[in-house]
Amino acid sequence: MTDPVNLTIVQFQPRKGDYIGNLKRFEQLFETLMDVGTRPDIIAFSETVLTGYFVEGGVRDVALPGATFAADINRAFRAHCTGRVDVVAGFYELHENMYFNSAMYVTLGDDEPVILHVHRKVFLPTYGLFDEERFVEHGLGVRAFDTRWGRAAILICEDAWHALTATAVALDGAQIIFVPSASPARGAWPQPDEEIRGPASMHRWERLARDRAEEHGVFVAVIQLTGNEGGKAFPGGSVVAGPEGDVRARAPLWDEAAIPVTLDLGDITRARASSPLLADLRTMLPHMLRSLERAGERE
Repeated sequence: MTDPVNLTIVQFQPRKGDYIGNLKRFEQLFETLMDVGTRPDIIAFSETVLTGYFVEGGVRDVALPGATFAADINRAFRAHCTGRVDVVAGFYELHENMYFNSAMYVTLGDDEPVILHVHRKVFLPTYGLFDEERFVEHGLGVRAFDTRWGRAAILICEDAWHALTATAVALDGAQIIFVPSASPARGAWPQPDEEIRGPASMHRWERLARDRAEEHGVFVAVIQLTGNEGGKAFPGGSVVAGPEGDVRARAPLWDEAAIPVTLDLGDITRARASSPLLADLRTMLPHMLRSLERAGERE
């Protein structure tokens, strides 16, 4: 038997470009989140959570090395909290003389934070509202990694829109896939009788989370920004999907929120026994890889 994992997803509204001010707010936020009966094992934040997303050419002003970002949020945590907690958070990263849209998994609470993984966004949207490729570099891969409770993976926003990324990390052993995102509201508003009120893009995100989770028998946590940046609205609507494609937690639209949810990793075993799609894929993977190679060779 595995111990349950207590996850809190945090829908945060940063002040655009105000890294120091947003970091100061984290001190109070951490204190509030840790002052509960069942402390979280993991606190998961969105993409670019301490700077806002649409900083464009300002990336060079707000980007910082991963070690600096980890030390800053560790100080914010230790200002009022004791003990340890794992954190997932997105940031603009300065790495090897290049800028990336990145997200980190880090353990806070000791004198020095322990960085377990940094994921650099692979798929950079450069269409419609987006122009990421002008300001940051592409990451070049995805992988799962070990934590104190099991294996995790991080995909950032559009990474998760490509089914292959979730497949890759599930095959690599991920049990929880974290998807920090900063997805603006897009698309026509649904009719009032639909289950979820909100922009069409939020409906798409929930379907995506549920589909990726069910196909691979994993938990998927999508954590969205909320607020407004330059006339672009982030509606929130964060969601956690279980390994049978069910919704385990859902954050409200348009507001900041901290939503706790307890995840039983044994649910993964039960879901995969009932629907062994990942096992089937693993068996057929050599043949599928040859198919991918052939597709990649097409002109």
